[in-house]
Amino acid sequence: MKIDREKAETWATWFRALGDPTRIVILNLVANAGKPMSVAEIVEAVDVGQSTVSHHLKILGEVRFVLVEHEGTSSLWQINENCLGCFPTAAELVMGRAPNAAQWEALTSTPEPKQPARTTKRGRVG
Repeated sequence: MKIDREKAETWATWFRALGDPTRIVILNLVANAGKPMSVAEIVEAVDVGQSTVSHHLKILGEVRFVLVEHEGTSSLWQINENCLGCFPTAAELVMGRAPNAAQWEALTSTPEPKQPARTTKRGRVG
């Protein structure tokens, strides 16, 4: 299957987001946590400074590998399950393996991942 330029650019951002070992460690931690994690929990687990963790979470969030939910003054980070379904297939396609029909549909339709509910001072929104 041939990859168009638009898809190539999207997937390149995914691969760039994984281009740092600390981001891979953070992503693995959040993916295996089984619950949303605060920045403080991530900092403690990866033994990296808070500003560094926040920077890496921002990059992972920009490509939507992780989603954030704000609760008061805290931010809780969780894995975006929708990305888990697309990323391995994108890697296989780039490497020349043709995906099955369902995988191809998931890659070419690029549905918007569900956003977790946000909170405000007045309570939950969405």
